[in-house]
Amino acid sequence: MKRFPYLPVIFCLTCLTGFPSCDDEKWPDPPVYSRDFKGDMRELVKSISQYGRSYNPSFIVVPQNGEPLVTEYGRHQDNPDLEYLAAIDGLGREDLFYGYFGVDERSPYFFSGDITGFFDKVMIYRKTILVTDYCYTPSKVDDSYLLNKNMGYVSYAAPSGELDQIPVYPVEPYAVNTGVIDSLFKIKNFLYLLQPDALGSKTSFLDAIAASNYDLVITDLYHNEDAFTPAEVEAMKLKKSGQRRLVIAYLSIGEAENYRYYWQQGWDSQPPAWMREENPDWEGNFKVEYWNTDWQAIILGNGSSYLKRIIDAGFDGVYLDIVDAFEYFEGLEEKR
Repeated sequence: MKRFPYLPVIFCLTCLTGFPSCDDEKWPDPPVYSRDFKGDMRELVKSISQYGRSYNPSFIVVPQNGEPLVTEYGRHQDNPDLEYLAAIDGLGREDLFYGYFGVDERSPYFFSGDITGFFDKVMIYRKTILVTDYCYTPSKVDDSYLLNKNMGYVSYAAPSGELDQIPVYPVEPYAVNTGVIDSLFKIKNFLYLLQPDALGSKTSFLDAIAASNYDLVITDLYHNEDAFTPAEVEAMKLKKSGQRRLVIAYLSIGEAENYRYYWQQGWDSQPPAWMREENPDWEGNFKVEYWNTDWQAIILGNGSSYLKRIIDAGFDGVYLDIVDAFEYFEGLEEKR
């Protein structure tokens, strides 16, 4: 979102007319919290990127939501955080034009405009913007794709908030692409399917992916509790048309999920010190102190970590969720 393009002219005029000097015109200082919650999340994302690229220099890292992390202090007027941008390949965002108030509902401008203001900061650095809108009415699906295309974003119109379906409209992916996809910057469409088991057996899911022509598939490491093997991931990387595509794995880094392999039975009654309250909107998901070394050891840095399992399975990268967890902790302190 462009913010008052005429202001610099006014400021210069006031400098010439005896009003307070340009040096006196300053933005308010950013809020101060007990710790740098945004900085902690940036460091975690950068560690994930460094770890993934130590095994595969082309390993893709895309954080979903959490756009304020792209600037030094989390505000539109701040300079981009170049170290953070170097660690990621793109940005993911839900609900940009459809879904903020519910599936098939148009998102308000105050929300969309705020997000696009951050996107404007990073697109010059060749970062791909992946937008997941939630809509199913054909006219709204068309509108979603057109709005995103006009902004230079790659988008996906998800028919369900559960991300458990392959859309029946359009029949072929929007902007279907016959090129070989070997980098995120080349994609023109994507499929975000977070619940592979919703399509039936593992074989049924793999067959459905094989019958599609999406440039990028974002999915879970697991079908139910059965991890995809390197051979199965490799099979997913081939479009129906025969060209290669990218396949990246979903990874939540700001919440613990009680249906994951790492969940310990005793946590139901005695959760670890780094675990906070349950997310009221998603049963079984619990806020975590993502800067805690015990939590981070679950995510990365060792042979049994979640990230290492994704790497070993042969995924091209990760799609990081709950990156905006810093908002929860900042909100707690603002209420005090």
